[in-house]
This record gives sequence, structure tokens and C-alpha cells, in this order.
Amino acid sequence: MTREVTERLYIGGEWVEPDGGHYEVIDPASEELVGLAPEASRVQVYAAAEAAREAFATWSRTRPEERAAILDRAADLMARDADANALLARAETGATTATARGMQVAVGASRFRRYARGALEPVEQALPPQINEAGPMGKAGVFGAVAVRRPVGVVTCITSYNNPWANPAGKIAPALAMGNTVVVKPAPQDPLSVFAMVRALEEAGVPAGVVNLVTGSAPAVGEAAVDSPAVDMVSFTGSTAVGQAIGEVCGRGLKRQLMELGGKGAALVFDDADLDAAVMGIGTTFSFYSGQICTAPTRVLAQRGIHDRLIEKLTGYLAFMKVGNPAERGTVVGPVISAAHRDRIESYVELGRKEGATVVAGGERPAGPGLDRGFYVAPTLLADCTNEMRVVREEIFGPVVVVVPFDDEEEGIALANDSDYGLIDYVWSGDVARAFRVAGRLRAGGVGVNTIGRNMEAPFGGFKKSGVGRDVGSYALHAYSETQAVVWPG
Repeated sequence: MTREVTERLYIGGEWVEPDGGHYEVIDPASEELVGLAPEASRVQVYAAAEAAREAFATWSRTRPEERAAILDRAADLMARDADANALLARAETGATTATARGMQVAVGASRFRRYARGALEPVEQALPPQINEAGPMGKAGVFGAVAVRRPVGVVTCITSYNNPWANPAGKIAPALAMGNTVVVKPAPQDPLSVFAMVRALEEAGVPAGVVNLVTGSAPAVGEAAVDSPAVDMVSFTGSTAVGQAIGEVCGRGLKRQLMELGGKGAALVFDDADLDAAVMGIGTTFSFYSGQICTAPTRVLAQRGIHDRLIEKLTGYLAFMKVGNPAERGTVVGPVISAAHRDRIESYVELGRKEGATVVAGGERPAGPGLDRGFYVAPTLLADCTNEMRVVREEIFGPVVVVVPFDDEEEGIALANDSDYGLIDYVWSGDVARAFRVAGRLRAGGVGVNTIGRNMEAPFGGFKKSGVGRDVGSYALHAYSETQAVVWPG
């Protein structure tokens, strides 16, 4: 258990008392108070954006080596305080100890290191010379050109609750590396970890106004962070519905946007697949952060030849999953983020029953020692599903997997693509040539072939309603930059 903390806003290099007081951040496992987060006013959010605008003029002209050094020092400080940071992350998110330490805090620090190197990547691309004849545009000559990536300006970073370290780091670090300044608005459920991240940046020597942190439980805080006239770009991770609303505001102001939205990842499992490998991959939906992850393979499309065996193996896999307090040794599945989200997930399971799905495993609120408090959901497997069911079409964002049968390759591809979403899909097949052929026809921003693993230099983002733009690796540096053409006569 961490000590309770009361935070203040960080605006223009100063820690500022919030105009709206504070709100409670609750531990999803115990329902106890973790700390108090500040409730910013619209005026304070606008002030944060103006501070970022003022700081941009200087920060955007700093040497890349200077920006890299600050990001590197911040990563060192995050690693120095890793134990305390992991305890805080576990307390406010409900993630297991291993996830909080390895997938949240460690990944957050590693992203700062990656973009410390990224700050040193070349921003110029030489273009072939062009021979122009004399005409209305001027004299004849040979014209050279170079494309140069320049910082966008002030970037609002609005982050999701499912990873308060990796997600903000994946926005803040590349934005700063490119010379942008930022206004950070974390998810209201678990903002306290982001305060620790910003303190590391402050201690690392980030100049005043380059990083600003505003929080609030009211929608008005996020709205102000988007519609502020001082903001040039919005980077958002969260639900498709909120992303659409943000996109409308960005459209009116012609603001650049990067949107990582919802997902309903299709996992095509063919008759010749390694079923144990497929089950291990699909099973992460139940375990990793209790299914609160947009990239999860939640929509299993099983070829009929292995359909029954796959369900049997998934049911067996569930039997070994301990649901419990994330601080206890051996816990695999912790709580979901809030009581409201637990109720939402349970309502989807009940909806699945009404739609005709069979609850093969789970479906009831878990019971046992220590589970009388906290927001726990039993890992749930639904079979006898069709692609028309809402549990198959809509993002549940919890430890719920649905299984839909298919006959042949064409039907499997059609079912996979029959979705509003297109973030990451998966293909399991012993025929690698077929797996890659199928991958090429899936309308998704990423495809895992016989794996759920990720290459952290590969572009990340979605087709359709799963998002706009790409980040991760060097792609993030491009996302947080504008391209300028410079032309000269030879």
C-alpha cells in the first residue's frame, strides 16, 4: 500500500493549487483511497496551453543533444524510483505486481530512452535535383530540395487509464524529442503515476512550460485541453466515441491529430494451427490487465475442424487463472478499473446470453477470500456466437472472449473484416504462406502471424474506427512533426 498523496497541477514550471479542489483516486482492488488528484478549471487548462506556447519558441530551437540528455536523465530517475512507481501504479490501476513493474513503469522508462536516441535521428531528407526550363516561374536551372521535419508546436496528450506509464511516455517522449511542448491530461481514474513521470522530467531539468500537467474528473478539463487556441495538435488514446468528438473539434480548428482508438481484434485460428500457441496468445485477453487492452485478440474466429478443441483448451487455460488481489503472489487476473466498468462488462455478458451465446466459462462475479471488495470480473468465454451479436461487434474492454466458427479461408477473412474496428488482428496457421496471404487481406493496422508479440519499431495504429495516424519507433517522431520543403537554385 502506498501513502496517500495530494497532488497539484503543474503549469509553466510551477506546482499550482487547483481551482476546483480535488477528487479521489480509488484502488480498484481494495476500494481504498490512493490519493487526491487536482480538479483543474478551464482557465487553468488554457493557462497550461499558453505556458507551452511561450516555451515552444525556445525549446524548439534547443540542440537535439540537449533534448536527448533531458529525456535520458528522466528515464534514469524513473528507473531509480521504480519500486515506488510500481507500487503506485498497482494501487491506482489494479494491475498485478509483475504488470505494474514490467509492462507499465519499465516500458515507460524505456520509451524515454528510445526517444532520447530519437532526438538525434536525422530530420532532413535530400530529394533528387530537378531541371527546370525557363518559363513563367523563372529562369532555367537545376533546383535542389530537401524535406525537413519540424516540430508541430503545442501538443495536448490525452492518455488512457489502462497503462498510466507506457501510454503517456509514448506521447510525451517523442513529442519532446521533436522539439514540441506538451499539455498532458491523464485519464481521471489513475492520474497519479503521471505526476511521478512529470516530477522525473522536472528533476531532469526540463525547462519551465515545456511540460504541463492538468487533471480533472470532469469532461470540461479534457475539452479545454483540446479546444484551447494555443494547442496545435491533439494526441489521444481512448474510446472511439470520445475520439470522434475530439476529431470534430480538431477539424474545426484544423488541428493535427493522432488517434489510437478502440479495437476488437480478430484472431483467425485455422485447422492446421498450433492450438497450444493460439490458446496462449488468446489467453492474454483474460490475464493481461484483465482484458483492458485495445490490442487484445477478443474475437476468435475458429475454423470448424478445430473449433471444439480450441474451446476445450481455452476452458482448460482458464482453470489455472487465479483471480485476486494484484499484490498477492500467484494472482493472474486483478480487478478492472472501476465499479462502473465492472458493471458494464457484466452487462455485456448478460447481453450475450440473451443474444444466444453460450457461457462456457465465467459469467458470474468471482467469489473467494479477499474478493468481497474490489471490482473483479471473472474471465469469461462465450461460444455459439455469430458476427451479428453485439458482444462480437462491440468493444467490451474486459476479460471476455467470444468465439465464432467459420468454414474456409474466404469466410474467415470476410468475418474478420466485418467490423467497425481495425487495430490489430491475428492469424494462427501452420501454413506460413497462407498466414501471410491472409494477413495481407485483413483491414487492420497490424497483424500478428502466429504471435501476439510486438516489434516496438513497427508502426502502430488502426484502420477504420480504430484510429488516425501511426506512432511507435521512428513513426512517432514523424507523427509529432510537420514536413517543410526547402528549395534552392543550383
